[in-house]
Amino acid sequence: MRAPAEIPVDLFNPGQVFACLGFLEAAETLLGEAEGGFVWRDGPARFLLRAKGAENAFAEVVGFLSRAQAHALAPEGSRNSTEKWDVETLRLRRGEAFPFSDPNSPATLPALLGDGERGIIIDYWGDATRRDNVKFWAGAGGYPGAALARDALGLVQSGMTIDLADPFAAAAPQSSSFRLDWRRDYIPLDAGFSPNDHTDVKMVGYPLVELLAAIGLTHARPQRIDKLTYRYGVMTLDDPPHRVDAMLLRAALGGAELPFRRRSFLMRLGWPGQENQARCITHVEETPQ
Repeated sequence: MRAPAEIPVDLFNPGQVFACLGFLEAAETLLGEAEGGFVWRDGPARFLLRAKGAENAFAEVVGFLSRAQAHALAPEGSRNSTEKWDVETLRLRRGEAFPFSDPNSPATLPALLGDGERGIIIDYWGDATRRDNVKFWAGAGGYPGAALARDALGLVQSGMTIDLADPFAAAAPQSSSFRLDWRRDYIPLDAGFSPNDHTDVKMVGYPLVELLAAIGLTHARPQRIDKLTYRYGVMTLDDPPHRVDAMLLRAALGGAELPFRRRSFLMRLGWPGQENQARCITHVEETPQ
């Protein structure tokens, strides 16, 4: 196994923390034997990653996303379809597992990112267990998660500059997102104006972070305190190799008490539009352990 690569991460940006887990989950799916870890003791926070046979696991994941196409998945017999949004819906055959009950609308059909050989499924927004589904976006006509994934992939593949030494800095004009990276979002009443009313204003987003953050929420969620407040956490090993299996990082994200050095953050959300529809992150603060 190769030496780990590392990238900077802003721990006060929930989307970047989720995206680190997304890199780890994707590397495990694509390469196997993936390990990751946060380090912050000797300077700005960094995320380390390595996986089987990869010189740079970050590069392998970004390379996959640069080739992948997005589809929606539906169970056998479902009438749900994302064709209206120009996203192909793949229907599972009899006996193939679907992650939750057939949803009431196509908005929460899982997304499959595939390059013809390998695939990564994003389905956190349809979670019907006791875990919160962390679905922050909303849209007219029930814009599907698979369409948001397709849109983000399109921006990643449109020639956007991605520096593998700092991939979370990659930005592009972005009209809609999963609302996981708060650098793009705003509350019109707080900002004093709405960019939607100004055709010459284009919001800049971080589609690679959004896409990886969505992947990172596959097996881990921040802890919901109430509708507009969540807590998330990270952990580190004080001594080399600083990397652990995904299971521990997932548990730390959800606020589990672990016998390692940890940091915990509170993220607060607001209503950018009508109450009880879309939510966006407005403030993050570190909380004592």
